[in-house]
Amino acid sequence: MSTVVIAPLLVALVTAIATLVTRTNLTVQRAVSLLGGVGYLAAAALLFRSVVLPLGSAGRTIVYQVSGWQAPFGIVLVADPLSAFMVGFASLVSLGALAYSVLYVDAYGQKLSYHTLYHFMVVGVTGSFLTGDIFNLFVWFEVMLMSSYILVLFYSGPEHTRAALNYVVLNLLGSAVMLLAIGGLYATTGTLNMADLAQRLADGSNVAVTPVLGLSAVLFSVFALKAGLVPFQFWVPAAYRAAPAPVTAMLAGVVKKVGVYAIVRLYFTVFAAASLPVSLPFVSGDSVLAFFGPVMFLMATASIVLGGVGAVGRTDLDELLAYSSISQVGFILLPLAVAATAESAAVRTLGVAATLVYAFNHALAKSLLFLASGTVQEAVGTARFDQLGGLARRAPILATGFLLGALTLIGVPPLSGFFGKLLVFQTAAGAFSGSAAGAGAALAVALAGAVLTIAYYTRAWNDAFWGAPGPAVEASLPGRWSGPVEIGAEEGEGTTGSDDFALTGQVTVVLVLALAAVGFGIGFDALYASATAAARAALDTQGYVDAVLGSAAALAGVVG
Repeated sequence: MSTVVIAPLLVALVTAIATLVTRTNLTVQRAVSLLGGVGYLAAAALLFRSVVLPLGSAGRTIVYQVSGWQAPFGIVLVADPLSAFMVGFASLVSLGALAYSVLYVDAYGQKLSYHTLYHFMVVGVTGSFLTGDIFNLFVWFEVMLMSSYILVLFYSGPEHTRAALNYVVLNLLGSAVMLLAIGGLYATTGTLNMADLAQRLADGSNVAVTPVLGLSAVLFSVFALKAGLVPFQFWVPAAYRAAPAPVTAMLAGVVKKVGVYAIVRLYFTVFAAASLPVSLPFVSGDSVLAFFGPVMFLMATASIVLGGVGAVGRTDLDELLAYSSISQVGFILLPLAVAATAESAAVRTLGVAATLVYAFNHALAKSLLFLASGTVQEAVGTARFDQLGGLARRAPILATGFLLGALTLIGVPPLSGFFGKLLVFQTAAGAFSGSAAGAGAALAVALAGAVLTIAYYTRAWNDAFWGAPGPAVEASLPGRWSGPVEIGAEEGEGTTGSDDFALTGQVTVVLVLALAAVGFGIGFDALYASATAAARAALDTQGYVDAVLGSAAALAGVVG
């Protein structure tokens, strides 16, 4: 039964190799790639069924010992409700972006390398979610990043090269720092297996906790870089604009979440086991988490405010969405900051669940919005606001999809984003009612971020989709376009033939993702139950240690 853990990883890896082998025939390569995407979704669903279902249960933790070598000495892959939740939404977004890619990326680019690189990026993401030791987390990070480096540079123009260079240099620097921190952790604790490390930190007798705190702080900066949090957000706007639309959808929707997952897994499951008296202004506690709570809060606040203000002032749809991503990842981190300093176990569980639900909603909605922006660029030739306008009249189905994505992130019921934002406020309110330090500030920041979100998405809708058609829209879509047959276009104008088929397919993908946001909102109970199970798994250090090491040793001082 443990082989179910490696199923998503194997499907993604086999698909990556198969698309390389079949690249001489584009039709076959596309079919193999799409079949692999569907297979990855099926494998993720099987893993979710094995680990999380039935909903409301405590869930299971399944461990795969590579080559039969037992932890902590061998390599282990671990599937618990947290990792299954992350793999699950990654499979949804990746399939949507992949289907869009087939219609969006030119034939030569697909045939040359696109599908292979895309699936290797998925391999890296999946391995990061399932690995049970910190060094292999670094390895899977690199698999994911090496593919993304080339995909950001895919178009190879001057702007793309400059953006890719910044992206590569910053992430290589981050990877070097990560490797140094991992080496320091091994020298200090004698292990890199997450469960074994948690057990040794909980015991505390043979491990110096203070150096671990410093090294974990260095690691945190790397994860913040991967997630695009302020002050490590500089690579985000240029990289997102340079990459093809489906790649940007994956970077914003999935790749960023690997950094968020690493923060949850390492700091709430592993490092939280260490007992360390912390006394800071407004914050005190006896866990490493008490130190990181204020750090998370400052980063979340800066990301929400700077990203939101930056998005309001953009003159281009892609740039607005890129700065919006900086702001939204701050929203994802904010409930974690509250949870890190909360004394109540209920508030801590709620905070982690809020982060996971918001991460899911952001993955779905932001990938949808970047794909919609790519379709606008494809149909009209520009994403500048001064050239757009009137798209709601000329492309009403596309406009509907974009509007639903924007409303999801704004938090309008019954869309799934409403509940994600509600949980963020509920976490802060719960901490505030318990007189937790900084809870009032967290409420204020969340409120300010919500107002900024309304402001910049209203700007995007008014300038790009509402009002009279702009010059580029008038030239490219002279009549209303809502499907394979144009209405009101003169012969020879607008989109026709294969281009029209591709645009129809792209809009269909956008609309399906938008309807998914509606569906997960209506059926939110299932999503919330899954996120709650994942949050409990993240906070259950004892359960994680027992599952991986097969040990019944008690963990003293475990937080949560």
